Amino acid sequence: MTAPRTPAACLIGWPAAHSRSPLIHHYWLRTLGIEGGYVVEAVPPDDLRDFVLRLSLRGFVGANVTIPHKEGVLALSTPDARAKAVGAANTLWFEAGELRATNTDVEGFIGNLDASAPGWDRAEEALVLGAGGSSRAIVFGLLERGIKRIHLANRTIARAETLAKEFGPNVHPVTWDAIGDVLPRARLLVNTTSLGMHGQPSLDVELARLPQAAVVADLVYVPLVTPLLAAAQARGLKTADGLGMLLHQAVRGFELWFGQRPQVTAELRAVVEADLTKT
Repeated sequence: MTAPRTPAACLIGWPAAHSRSPLIHHYWLRTLGIEGGYVVEAVPPDDLRDFVLRLSLRGFVGANVTIPHKEGVLALSTPDARAKAVGAANTLWFEAGELRATNTDVEGFIGNLDASAPGWDRAEEALVLGAGGSSRAIVFGLLERGIKRIHLANRTIARAETLAKEFGPNVHPVTWDAIGDVLPRARLLVNTTSLGMHGQPSLDVELARLPQAAVVADLVYVPLVTPLLAAAQARGLKTADGLGMLLHQAVRGFELWFGQRPQVTAELRAVVEADLTKT
């Protein structure tokens, strides 16, 4: 009689850069007492199709997907409404023998906001900076949560206009030099760009123009406290950081693969913070 295989998930990327996902999932496996594993798989683009179609044969119950494969896996799986709307998937799992795909960046962002700034969704207007892949997930999540007007600013206005057309009349493209005009009406400001990341140029925004009740979120988590978040905290504004989103986006994948819903705790955050600081 063959012993059942220990369930394992993986992260698919190329190159397979240092990721905190193994640290997060191994923490949950250990604290929940689950026999399981999580590994990083470096998969070149030319090998993606074969790897994904043989995912189960390789012993995996599912996978996270990172750059540059988030778009490519859509054609190799059955994506849900979120993955289709965002145009990218970061989580794969098997359901009734079928390989399914979703994008948990949406719930990761929203879950982090709920935990960090309860009541943030009373905002009627939000300002999102950037119109790349991360921005698509953020805009989708805000619309799903009922935000009535989303201003989308990007240095290349054509990208913001394209995204606005895809998501409908509640999304309004804004030129980068018009950000200051929108700030007084924005109860939520979200940075989805790399500005402010370690080694990147700073993000220059006049936070003094935001309402006192505004919430500021930054998807960057290296450094943990970006200049944008530091300036917001100095003003006494509520903030939500990129590390919180990273932790919350991992929850659903773990539940789909291993059958238990984990919690984002202060201890887990401390473990990942220590790793980031060490790195």
